[in-house]
Amino acid sequence: MSDANFVYLTKERLMELEKELQEMKTNGRKEIAAKIAEARAHGDLSENAEYDAAKEEQGLFELRISKLENVLSRARVIDPTQFPNGEAHILSVVTIKNLKTQKMFEYTLVSPEEADFQAGKISITSPVGQGLMGSKAGQKVNVKAPAGILEFEILSIK
Repeated sequence: MSDANFVYLTKERLMELEKELQEMKTNGRKEIAAKIAEARAHGDLSENAEYDAAKEEQGLFELRISKLENVLSRARVIDPTQFPNGEAHILSVVTIKNLKTQKMFEYTLVSPEEADFQAGKISITSPVGQGLMGSKAGQKVNVKAPAGILEFEILSIK
């Protein structure tokens, strides 16, 4: 398997996904089956919207289980101590300043599976994440984003 097929996760995120998958496979499947059984009891299945909705929910639920299993099968736990100090890499906390707006931002660089913009976690595959990878404090970087070229100054890397 090539390195590109791996999914890099923190130990905490790996444990969260494993817990979610276990919950879905046990209690979640039971709940879906109960909804389908209840809808089936309402009579003619060809005109039963509740049954159709329950079956649709089951399909989406099973798709989520399949995706979680796929991610977990390719997961590799990453250790931030393996990377050089002073250089932005996955799990680095990078403080940047947008040179056009003078606004400062702090982001944690994470894998696409862990990205959560609201929590300040951006994917290393996003335009900003790619632009920050390998950079050092004090460096200026240009990032090609859908909104155009953004220029940032790296203030700190932890």
